[in-house]
Amino acid sequence: MDKNLNKDNLKLAGRQYHTDDYNRQDELSSGLAKTHEQVSDAYMEGEILATIDNTDEGKDIEIPRKGYE
Repeated sequence: MDKNLNKDNLKLAGRQYHTDDYNRQDELSSGLAKTHEQVSDAYMEGEILATIDNTDEGKDIEIPRKGYE
């Protein structure tokens, strides 16, 4: 029984995200789809400290983070 359980665990551990995971109903696919979306959002958002690089003076210009009021 331990060999079968180990094979199942290896299949789960080696599982990667597929676009079909958004439409599947199982817990593993749902978790992979959510994690993929979180990583994608963080990647697209970029760095917290926003700066404009490579200006004419050779200095970075910070973009102020102000709230809208």
